[in-house]
Amino acid sequence: MDKAMLFKSIDIHNIAVVFADCILQNQCDRSMTTLTRQDLNFGQVVADILCEFLEVAIHLILYVREVYPSGIFQKRKKYNVPVQMSCHPELNQYIQDTLHCVKPLIEKNDVEKVVLVIMDKEHHPVERFVFEISQPPLLSISSDTLLSHMEQLLRAVILKISVCDAVLDNNPPGCTFTVLVHTREAATRNMEKIQVIKDFPWIVADEQELHMREPRLIPLKTMTSDIVKMQLYVEERAQKAS
Repeated sequence: MDKAMLFKSIDIHNIAVVFADCILQNQCDRSMTTLTRQDLNFGQVVADILCEFLEVAIHLILYVREVYPSGIFQKRKKYNVPVQMSCHPELNQYIQDTLHCVKPLIEKNDVEKVVLVIMDKEHHPVERFVFEISQPPLLSISSDTLLSHMEQLLRAVILKISVCDAVLDNNPPGCTFTVLVHTREAATRNMEKIQVIKDFPWIVADEQELHMREPRLIPLKTMTSDIVKMQLYVEERAQKAS
């Protein structure tokens, strides 16, 4: 049974990413090498790719679902497609700190799901964007294949997110969000040891953030590659009016 953990959420009402091109750039000069868990920190490669992607995805979801005003976002280019990224320092820092704390768990293959929960004024979930993550058995692949194939796959997921409002109902005004991380049970016992940012602790998720009244399931995209498999779907509350 997995355990859901979350980070302390922030409530920003007057918001008008900077993201790092980490592994996709850093590995360009290793195009003919072979990536394995033995001769390279394979878990770190996966974690870098996924955390970079999740940062872009979270910003885009917050924009598309109008959690914050559109004026605080700027158009950027990622995975060769335009995306919207927040310009608000507090929001950006929260997202970056969250993913910085998630990264060690992904490196150890201890993450089962990362969930962005959009909540109404009463802090009841109205939408849950669920990223189910699994890492296949050890494989050796050339990094040039990794770079080109992963960018294509992640671009397809981003494009699905950018049009997801077409299949979702409008959210009520005044929504906020939080990020949940579902971990494997063994990882939960070691949470205190992997706290990587002071004053940004793991806490057990509230029950009301884990469950939703009469949800409907909307599959968005499934991605399969040599190094990671990911399924993205949305759980949407049937009646969103408070």
